[in-house]
Amino acid sequence: FLASAFADRSFGPTNEDLLWKLQYRIIRELAEKEPCVIVGRCADYVLKDMPGVTNVFIHAEVEDRKKRAIEKYGEDPAKIDDIIATYDKARQNYYNYHTCQKWGDYRNYNLSINSSYITEEEAVGLIVDYVERRTYR
Repeated sequence: FLASAFADRSFGPTNEDLLWKLQYRIIRELAEKEPCVIVGRCADYVLKDMPGVTNVFIHAEVEDRKKRAIEKYGEDPAKIDDIIATYDKARQNYYNYHTCQKWGDYRNYNLSINSSYITEEEAVGLIVDYVERRTYR
């Protein structure tokens, strides 16, 4: 059922384990109920056996990510390298731990988009076009 929950825990589940289990259940329930969009939370793994699911990985060049973090989110330019590295490490650790897969591995996704070269609206258009054209096995 879960890749990591309660594995090798001699003192019982941690808060993170309980949160993972709750998120897992909610994501599954939402997807089983109606079409939806789930951002992050290892949804590609949680829904991997569900028919009709399209998993998209959106990434960008580091310099574009830095610029966006500073301009859009007000991050301190002097600390931006550490901030980006910290977020990336946390995402990687969370994903790898809970899924026993490698974060960002193209094999976990149907579509990967480098958002450095297109607008957000164009990325949405690509995703919609892909979903409309995709054949499911």
